[in-house]
Amino acid sequence: MGHAAGGAPSPLKQLVTLPNLLSLLRLALVPVFVWLLLGPEADGLAIAVLIFAGVSDWLDGKLARWLNQMSRLGQLLDPAADRLYILAILVAFLLRDVLPAWVIAALVGRELLLVLCVLVLRRYRFSYPEVTYIGKGATFVLMYAFPLLLLVQGAFAAAWVVEIVRPLAYAFMIWGGTLYVWSGVLYAVQTVLAVRGARAARADRTEPADGTGA
Repeated sequence: MGHAAGGAPSPLKQLVTLPNLLSLLRLALVPVFVWLLLGPEADGLAIAVLIFAGVSDWLDGKLARWLNQMSRLGQLLDPAADRLYILAILVAFLLRDVLPAWVIAALVGRELLLVLCVLVLRRYRFSYPEVTYIGKGATFVLMYAFPLLLLVQGAFAAAWVVEIVRPLAYAFMIWGGTLYVWSGVLYAVQTVLAVRGARAARADRTEPADGTGA
């Protein structure tokens, strides 16, 4: 027992693997992170949570490959945790005036575009879009940018530290944000191509039945 139909591990068995437990812990810390930023404004602890999120995001993928514990559940949990962190950070940064509203709107717009792509793909019976290296790389860079931006904002950092960190924070934010939006455009292009292919295949199947074939 312990396996679902077709020989695949059951959801419970997939859940209790080290990589997936790391993803779950990362997810569980999202509300903690938001509370730290918007409640006591404990930026130092919030930065620590973000660092853990970034390290665990890298580590769970490595562990899944090293331990041969890759699973469909893990493929869903990992990007879900990334999306939730980014959305939580953007909302908190908007309320704290850490980033301009137009930057946050662009990044949130990318998330909404991705949701639309998923809905369209599901309608045509396609699976979820594969995570691209550009999208994963953009998320990784943003996970560097966000704690650095908090460090610049935090009153606990010395003035000379802020002066050194500020250009790095903005450089990572520009680089990661641009890649993040561009990856959304690529997902949209992939979705359009997939839908066109599905419609063309459907037309090929129905054409003889219409009596218009050769």
